[in-house]
Amino acid sequence: MGRPGRGWRGGWTVLMWVAAVCLVLTDGRRSRQPRCPVGCTCTKDNALCENVRSVPHTFPSDVVSLSFVKSGFNEISGASFVHTPNLQLLLFTANSFDLIDEDAFMGLAHLEYLFIENNRIASISPFAFRGLKTLLHLSLAYNNLETLPKDVFRGMDALTKVDLRGNNLICDCKLKWLVEWIHHTNATLDQIYCSGPPIHQGKKINDLLPHSFDCITTEFASYQLLRFESISVETFTFGNEQYVVFAQPFAGTCNFLEWDHVEMTFRTYDTIQSTSTVVCKPMVIDNQLFVIVAQLFGGSHIYKRDSSANKFIKIQDIDILRIRKPNDIETFVIDGESFFVIADSSKAGSTTVYKWNGIGFYSHQSLHPWYRDTDVEYLEISNKPHLILSSSSQRPVVYQWNRSQKKFDRRTDIPDMEDVFSIKHFRVKGELFICLTRYIGDSRVMRWDGAMFKEVQTFPSRGSMVFQPVSVGKWQYAILGSDYSLTQVYQWDAKRGQFVPSQELSIQAPRGFSVVSVDNRVFLLASSFKGKTQIYEHLMIDLSD
Repeated sequence: MGRPGRGWRGGWTVLMWVAAVCLVLTDGRRSRQPRCPVGCTCTKDNALCENVRSVPHTFPSDVVSLSFVKSGFNEISGASFVHTPNLQLLLFTANSFDLIDEDAFMGLAHLEYLFIENNRIASISPFAFRGLKTLLHLSLAYNNLETLPKDVFRGMDALTKVDLRGNNLICDCKLKWLVEWIHHTNATLDQIYCSGPPIHQGKKINDLLPHSFDCITTEFASYQLLRFESISVETFTFGNEQYVVFAQPFAGTCNFLEWDHVEMTFRTYDTIQSTSTVVCKPMVIDNQLFVIVAQLFGGSHIYKRDSSANKFIKIQDIDILRIRKPNDIETFVIDGESFFVIADSSKAGSTTVYKWNGIGFYSHQSLHPWYRDTDVEYLEISNKPHLILSSSSQRPVVYQWNRSQKKFDRRTDIPDMEDVFSIKHFRVKGELFICLTRYIGDSRVMRWDGAMFKEVQTFPSRGSMVFQPVSVGKWQYAILGSDYSLTQVYQWDAKRGQFVPSQELSIQAPRGFSVVSVDNRVFLLASSFKGKTQIYEHLMIDLSD
């Protein structure tokens, strides 16, 4: 055979060069392949990290299972695993972190199993698991969780198993959403127990129902400030509209307000000029609006709304010999007949009942003279009309309507309740209660037991001239005003059968409260003798949100 020629040797050289280049390129690709991070052990498709101080960002691309044990980082921060998008299983156990941040598992589009067990987790972001649409199994077992953010499992429609065992879950309104979710999800949960509150402590959360939670709370929020002082407030309906009237003693007016349906505020409607006004009491009879205006000086008067002239006109004076120092007015209807009664607080005056005769009001009955009555309350006891008079000189006196005589007869008094300034009544599930206001001492709530009023609850009152029960929907409140401190709002607790503290309001020298409902909103109006009159809106707050 002949020796190879030069052409052959040249081809061989080219082949060797190509092979060398391919080897270099291959080695380059291998050198760029991420290595197993320090502190981790990697096999073909699994990585185990122990005692690492942070989540590593470089793992071999073929790793699909990643575990962290006894790690030292404090939280799983957002986007911690965007560099390992192929993970199918992720496990954390016996670590020290206590927080899972928002979007902590972003980019794990193939993750099916997530185990976060035996750690110290006390807080999870509401969007911690966002994007885990393929997750089948989630375990948060044996951590320090007391609650879970609302809808933290939203978007995880593939879930078949959730494990929450070993946490101290508080089954309050913040977890109501979880109870609802349990009843609608296809995923299964192991039996877990409530560590609180007392009403649910020890119960299985799996057995609770959404209606097991009472999550609506309420508050009176400041809505509108009226820049005038007032001593009383009354609300009334006339011509299908809601109105409010304030007695302004220093300005000498009855100030009427109406609701503006566009601006959503109360605006001036009209005024009645008077002197040292203490009460402006509206009364609607046969679609006619009357206002009884009680004054400390110059006598008291009755006005009528003249619809044609669109103003109030005085139609009658009240006998100044009977009513010398009026302090309160109550209106009522008995057997279709309209009455009002004025409590007189002077030494020489007489608390008097007036009756409408179709033309005007005339004196119907003087209850008693000389007792300095400060308040009168009309109510029905056992379906019979009654009046309760409070006085600075005697215990509260109860009068009952005598149908045959068409007058009130003295029935009894309320023992051990001297120096009561005012009395207001309310009902809870058919039971009758009264609030008794005392300026110094204890104001009280009493319940009618079928024969007499018995004490239910006492409230320390210093400088209190109003203890007003008000009802808003299903909620019953009692508001205890004070000239020396914040006004206390109490809410009726049906389980205890008592009022419990609810809120404090800053009102200077409150003298009266009234509730009005307009445009599906409810407002509390508060008169202030030494400050600005205030309007609060009654708000309902869902604690489960």
